[in-house]
Amino acid sequence: MDRAQKEQVVEELGQIFASSGVVVVAHYEGMTVAEMQDLRAQMREAGGSVRVAKNRLAKIALEGSPAASIASYLTGMTVLAFSDDPVAAAKVSDAYAKSNDKFVILGGAMGGSALDPAGVKAVAQLPSREELIASIVASIGAPASNIAGAIGAPASNIASILTTLEEREAA
Repeated sequence: MDRAQKEQVVEELGQIFASSGVVVVAHYEGMTVAEMQDLRAQMREAGGSVRVAKNRLAKIALEGSPAASIASYLTGMTVLAFSDDPVAAAKVSDAYAKSNDKFVILGGAMGGSALDPAGVKAVAQLPSREELIASIVASIGAPASNIAGAIGAPASNIASILTTLEEREAA
């Protein structure tokens, strides 16, 4: 890898660290190519990505970024999992670590905050952006639904009383 390629990799990693909602650092030593492809597919499905990069280049890219505190995790065979959604990469990484002993979460960063493995697990427990939006929409829509039901209920009650009275007169 020549100097220009290294500069390009550092620039790409810098953009990842600056723009991602969450970055998870993990060891992947001993994983097969098929297992890594499975991790990449799961991450892509959740809206994230997986990147393997030289630790030295990643540390250079971290200098001056909000996630600079994770530089200490970059030792050995590390992989970076990241996503724009602040929860997606942590969820997929945590789930994958439970099913594969060779994938060990070292920590990560969420904005300017460093996360240890327990912090990554805590972030993974949070609801995703879509789940939060759905719950907010449901809470906003519920009162309107209740009002519509309350307004329609008296008319429905009057109609059923009139139907009952008609049936009594007919009998």
